[in-house]
Amino acid sequence: MHDIRTIREHPVAFDATLGRRGLPPTSSQILALDESRRAKILAAEIAQADQNRASKDVGTAKADGNNAEFERLRKLVAEKKAEVTRLNAEAVEEDEALRALLLTIPNLPLDDVPTGRDENDNVELRRWGTPRRFDFTPVEHFDIKGVKPGMDFETAAKLSGARFVVLKGAVTRVHRALAQFMLDTHITDHGLIEMWTPVLVKEGAMYGTNQLPKFAEDSYQTTNEFWLIPTSEVTLTNSVADDILDESDLPIRMTAHTQCFRSEAGSAGKDTTGMLRQHQFEKVEMVSITTPKTSIEEHERMTACAEAILQKLNLPYRTIVLCTGDMGFGARKTHDLEVWLPGQNRYREISSVSVCGDFQARRMNARYRPAGGGKPEFVHTLNGSGLAVGRCLIAVLENGQQADGSIDLPAVLYPYLGGNTRIAADGSLA
Repeated sequence: MHDIRTIREHPVAFDATLGRRGLPPTSSQILALDESRRAKILAAEIAQADQNRASKDVGTAKADGNNAEFERLRKLVAEKKAEVTRLNAEAVEEDEALRALLLTIPNLPLDDVPTGRDENDNVELRRWGTPRRFDFTPVEHFDIKGVKPGMDFETAAKLSGARFVVLKGAVTRVHRALAQFMLDTHITDHGLIEMWTPVLVKEGAMYGTNQLPKFAEDSYQTTNEFWLIPTSEVTLTNSVADDILDESDLPIRMTAHTQCFRSEAGSAGKDTTGMLRQHQFEKVEMVSITTPKTSIEEHERMTACAEAILQKLNLPYRTIVLCTGDMGFGARKTHDLEVWLPGQNRYREISSVSVCGDFQARRMNARYRPAGGGKPEFVHTLNGSGLAVGRCLIAVLENGQQADGSIDLPAVLYPYLGGNTRIAADGSLA
């Protein structure tokens, strides 16, 4: 959420920066609500002062036996009391309207984020690895002979409908091994704290990390008003909601492996085959809580952590910076990692790493106490996939496929698979 004081002081700059996202000016609407709200508060304070003075004078008039003045003042007290109640109620209503408006306005991009309309305007930063040259035509993950016995979409459709999958046997073990490998790497090599969190959260947590109100249709809500998390960004970030941390405790770097749930309402018709885009999937998430002065450096660090996973798996990828038109609602800057999928002959997103500044912290009221003293300040939050497990599985299967339908697996997974090195063409580990 945005700082209303910044908008008051720099409305033209606010509109100009928001315009880089392709959005119309909104400062005039925001400030009109803010000015009206503040005017009501001031008027209520004046009316309260008038009521207090009249209340004192009522006693004097009664003591002096001035009945006419007593009745006038008593009536004035009643009128001012009603006026105070009305003005305060109107101020509260306008305050709620202002907050509701601010909750719908996305974060402002950093100056070095490229201006653009959509994914076509994203900028590639670097590439790692060389896509393998096949002596046969590679196929998508669900068409690999050795994968078919372990990836059952028909049973999933019978159980739950479209965009679900049942994994079996060797494919399931590789999927699980990937998640464990990611966690172990982040904990041992990158110094992240492993967390285990709920997948059901209260509505306030979804507001805290800006899934609500904008993305309600892309999320699942239970009948008793819990929400299923779209990623553990929600739980990890909200773990510091309403806290005042010591600067010496920052940064806090966390990771968690969870089930994630998205209705994909905004992606109807996209990636309907295979398990690239599912309603239920797994992610190993990374979240950092930092001070403002270290958040940009932390963004680069988190990106490197995600890249390290792909490098250890020997999966070719590219790193891009999203343009203003393609960036997520809560981000100030985002790096996407896109892994090479030979079955599609293209790079596909496997991780987004974003720095959010104090945007989420204001929504959560998450602050820290500066080491040098002074009043608490808002923390900065960052989040990123480290990585999306299902998409990583797809990349491993497609890049390791062989002409006979078997799959050679990355060496870093061997210890997690009992020393097995491949999935045979019949779907068994070998």
